[in-house]
This record gives sequence, structure tokens and C-alpha cells, in this order.
Amino acid sequence: MARSKIAAPVGDAAVRRSLEPGADDDTTAVAVRYLLQVLAENAPGNTVEVRVPPYGAVQCIEGPTHTRGTPPNVVETEATTFLALATGSLDWPAAVGAGRVSASGSRADLSAQLPIVGQRAPS
Repeated sequence: MARSKIAAPVGDAAVRRSLEPGADDDTTAVAVRYLLQVLAENAPGNTVEVRVPPYGAVQCIEGPTHTRGTPPNVVETEATTFLALATGSLDWPAAVGAGRVSASGSRADLSAQLPIVGQRAPS
């Protein structure tokens, strides 16, 4: 069963709260899931899998799709880094260069999709 979508007001509020000192795990989880949702809406497709364990993963970006097993293009990072990338306080080259993001595959570059905040897909 598919997860229900997180409404923009709820997601935006969670993102704001997650950036404050002492944000709780539930707030971080909603913020990450919401931003992954927006990423998938803004860059639809199944070429790249973006993982932010333990909170969620999405497939995005148009191009060749995979049907079984681990996709050839995978981006993985932890929640703090993903939130920083998604909100623009950390840029993609710096995160990759510092080893805060694992990006494998020829299409696993999210620099064109980040930051996410302020870049909602048209409805």
C-alpha cells in the first residue's frame, strides 16, 4: 500500500522545525519524507534511487529504468545532510566532496534538483 502524501503546510512546518536545535525524530522523519516526496514530484522517473535511511527512499529522474535488484544509480545520505542539501545550506559538490553523500552511477548527480525548498512541481 502506498503511503499517503504529506500536505504542503504539514511538510513545510516539519522542515522548519527540523532545522531548529533539538528537533525530535518524528519531526525529522516527516521533514525528510516530505522533501523526498517533493523531489520525486519535481523530477519524476525511475532512474535514480535516493535513500535517506531510516526515513525513506524515492525513485526519480527520467531515463532508463531498472526492473530488479539495486538500481544502477543510487544516492544515499543521512537525514541531517539531506535536510541541508534540500534547504540550500549545503551544496551538492561540497557534500559529495566531504563524503557526506554516497552517489553511484552515471546519473546520480542531484545538483540540478537541489535545493528542493521553494521548487515545488506545478500542480
